[in-house]
Amino acid sequence: MVNALPPILEVGGILISSDILTERFCCDLEVCKGACCIEGDAGAPVTLDEVMEIENCVDDVWGDLSASAQAVIDKQGVAYTDEEGDLVTSIVNGKDCVFTCYDGLELTGQPNPTVIQNCCLCALEKAARKNNSHFVKPISCALYPIREKTFSDGTVALNYHRWDICKCGRDKGQALNLPVYQFLKVPLIRRFGEAWYQELCDVASELQQMGYLK
Repeated sequence: MVNALPPILEVGGILISSDILTERFCCDLEVCKGACCIEGDAGAPVTLDEVMEIENCVDDVWGDLSASAQAVIDKQGVAYTDEEGDLVTSIVNGKDCVFTCYDGLELTGQPNPTVIQNCCLCALEKAARKNNSHFVKPISCALYPIREKTFSDGTVALNYHRWDICKCGRDKGQALNLPVYQFLKVPLIRRFGEAWYQELCDVASELQQMGYLK
């Protein structure tokens, strides 16, 4: 029997929602084809430092951007402040991130690699993977479906976000029995460091031994 887990845990000074440990998730691009880049009513949250990094990469990705996206960037830049006062990437037609591009994506790491045609990709990440740019993509994008929030006192909290378009990711995560925090190992280390991530894994292991996790 699994004991009731507190909804909020503290790991290395960071507050995390317990469902980051209990829920399963794994992006299924074969199904969603990157819909998270073109759905929603605002861009991806970015920091001022990230805006500077992105501005330095614009020339590297310009050719992969749509004419509409180029026009938006020319008019308002790579980012804007949304209705909630957050700095986010600029968007096209009220939803598409300006750095959206479409291309085939080869899925590796399986017996018969397949290519997803007309997949929605991040032009920033595409350029970085080809070593044409040093900046991969905003950490908020890399961490999704985890969302980070910083309170007025400086406390950082991590929440697991559920989005209808990511149902396939939840289904695939269940099939693979892959917890959210393990799926996001690389971006979590990128954001908080290897020592913090190891502490998170240790906490999860302890909670499992105590009967709080399956």
